[in-house]
Amino acid sequence: MPRIAIIEDDPTTSAQLAGWIRAARPELVVDQWFDRDAAEAALLRERYDLVVLDIELGRERNAGVALINEINKQGLGTPVLVVSAMPAAIYRSIMKALDAWDYLQKTTFDEAEFVETFLDILRTARLREPTPRAATRAGDDNLQLDPLKQRTPMWRGQRINLPLTAQRILATLHARAGEVVSYEELFDVVKSGRNRDNVRKHVATIRDAFRDVDPGFDGVENIPMRGFRWIGQ
Repeated sequence: MPRIAIIEDDPTTSAQLAGWIRAARPELVVDQWFDRDAAEAALLRERYDLVVLDIELGRERNAGVALINEINKQGLGTPVLVVSAMPAAIYRSIMKALDAWDYLQKTTFDEAEFVETFLDILRTARLREPTPRAATRAGDDNLQLDPLKQRTPMWRGQRINLPLTAQRILATLHARAGEVVSYEELFDVVKSGRNRDNVRKHVATIRDAFRDVDPGFDGVENIPMRGFRWIGQ
């Protein structure tokens, strides 16, 4: 059974995150750890499918960094979602360098964003293949776009209803099928709200629209801390 670790020294925050996860995916087993020693022992004992952790634990300012290093030493590819009060503008790149999968700054996200990020990481980790996917050339899949008008996209003969900004993002991803398109590159097609959270929301809109006509759609791959990739299916 999939197992999740929450490593957070504040009981209220820990309970909130655990509650959100259990509400979204009741079948998951969620372990909660509140200090570095207990967390380290658990990481050695258990095989976790995803770890959610804070950087500061008690008086240890960088306890979370030490735990990420320990996870990396195991070589199991365990995904890590960092949830911290440290400013994202500074710490996101630091966590990326440590191979954390994503970073959320406390007080700046709500339940919906946390759950979306959490499920994206969990899904990506399970679908990740040991070898890179072969690049999908635009036109080799079942998506039809008008690159000039950017309207009325068709997926396997069915109309996809998308707002204009989401269509622009979709067209950008599709034009570079098989490649990672960074958040920064996607900012160029977003007219307002040029930040990662806004791009994630547009991608979520794209996925929802495709799943309205194709419940099994999983053609937009999240590349943690970097961006997205169109893989088609």
